Amino acid sequence: MAVLTKTIGTLLEEKAALFPDRDAVLYADRGLRWTYSRFDELCRQAAKGFMKLGINKGDHMAIWATNTPEWLISQFSTGKMGAVLVTVNTNYQREELKYLLEQSDSGSIILMEGYRTTSYIDMLYDICPELKEAMPGHLESAALPKLKNVIVLGDQRYPGTYSWDDIMKLGEGEVDEELNVRMAECQPDDVINMQYTSGTTGFPKGVMLTHSNIVNNGYNIARCMDLTEMDRLCIPVPFFHCFGCVLGTMACVSVGAAMVPVQEFSPAEVLRTVESERCTGLHGVPTMFIAELNLPDFHEYDLSTLRTGIMAGSNCPVEVMKGVMERMGAKEITIAYGQTESSPVITQTRTDDPLNVKVETVGRALPDVEVKVIDPATGKLLGPGQQGELCTRGYHVMKGYYKNEQATSLAIDEQGWLHTGDLAVMDEEGYCRITGRLKDMIIRGGENIYPREIEEFLYSHPKVLDVQVTGVPDETFGEEVIAWVILKPGQVCTSEEIRDFCKGKISRFKVPKFIEFIDSYPMTASGKIQKFRLREMGEKAISQTNKM
Repeated sequence: MAVLTKTIGTLLEEKAALFPDRDAVLYADRGLRWTYSRFDELCRQAAKGFMKLGINKGDHMAIWATNTPEWLISQFSTGKMGAVLVTVNTNYQREELKYLLEQSDSGSIILMEGYRTTSYIDMLYDICPELKEAMPGHLESAALPKLKNVIVLGDQRYPGTYSWDDIMKLGEGEVDEELNVRMAECQPDDVINMQYTSGTTGFPKGVMLTHSNIVNNGYNIARCMDLTEMDRLCIPVPFFHCFGCVLGTMACVSVGAAMVPVQEFSPAEVLRTVESERCTGLHGVPTMFIAELNLPDFHEYDLSTLRTGIMAGSNCPVEVMKGVMERMGAKEITIAYGQTESSPVITQTRTDDPLNVKVETVGRALPDVEVKVIDPATGKLLGPGQQGELCTRGYHVMKGYYKNEQATSLAIDEQGWLHTGDLAVMDEEGYCRITGRLKDMIIRGGENIYPREIEEFLYSHPKVLDVQVTGVPDETFGEEVIAWVILKPGQVCTSEEIRDFCKGKISRFKVPKFIEFIDSYPMTASGKIQKFRLREMGEKAISQTNKM
């Protein structure tokens, strides 16, 4: 199949013409239902409102909110009028927000009033005190000189800001011709979305993604899931991350499926939504599925409509996958792998792949995507079964990092290959196994240890719910292995019990020297476990033990 050459705006209009009366957006908790024709109308109205504010093609607009209906409208309305949507992590605090708005040159921000215990509006007033005295649209901030428009989601009025209703009203009286001209000016290769990498090392980088990147990635993800206009996909993963806004919303719109978002993740709310909206698909990271499967009243939910979905973000334990396929009934669930820089999916399993393929591999390349495994030291191409760095090339590779040519040239070589930094092994059929991060590999006394292998083994312990393995510095061996174990509810276990379980089954040098029992893992808002934080915690714990 040829690569699609269309923009986000034209993609939505095509689907609205094809499926005008089919459900596009459903929010189970508030009874909100939009057909494709209605959703397209709302996106056009918002696009005209943004244009009325003077926002031009290529201008940067940040959005800081959970999975609200306005987030969805913003994604597709900016796709129509050509502004670049800059997604903001909902867990960001003051300095992170200030850095992102400054580095991204955002001229506008759409934000909700607050999230959990954090007041977003107070944080913005703290960074830009001038906002309290400004006329809406005319902010003159010393800290953020490019920021002019602040749009607040909610009923309350705030000094210096527009409300969402203001934007929609501005778009009511505008003629469609201007928007049609603007849409015609948008090209598939234009940057339309900027997402900031997690920043586990150094400052986060702004990944520039084009219409072509995410339209094609969304469509091919949908094809791997066998998603059609008959499907209804529950999306509890955050929109600010590629999982939500590409594997979720873009995949749905690419085929005319219904988007069924959950605004903020709660395992019970997810299962209630699947049941009430008769969802056929469900997305999530493994920890989300674990939380859902372990609800005390799990058996009371009717999940009989579930068929497909995606599990991604981190390694999938065998027992979790069995639970999703058998107890949830999602027999055609798929595994996807990628990174923000590849918009994001590189490989994916298919609906008819057997269980062992879904837990032992991350699938094979998406259509029109190239994948290879190389020796990271020499760049030499490696054959089937040989471990090296996974590289990829195709329509999905980002345009680059915003205002960071040096980092871009380090990530993408002269032949257009994106170097992922992930260690992988590919088999003869093109299925890939991710064996770790180049930087996560533990080297103990000259032996290379891959945490994934030990994690998979420890998942088979009857008392273990979840486990992560990292390295900690050691004077004798350079590094030692530490396992971070979450026990199943009601279970009691000792370090010796875990070590005894390992003896005679895995090599002695792989048996964790240290075992820490923990209630939860440090995670990003998108559900990725922060192993660098676990390593820091391990160093601290070991140093305190040594002092005793």
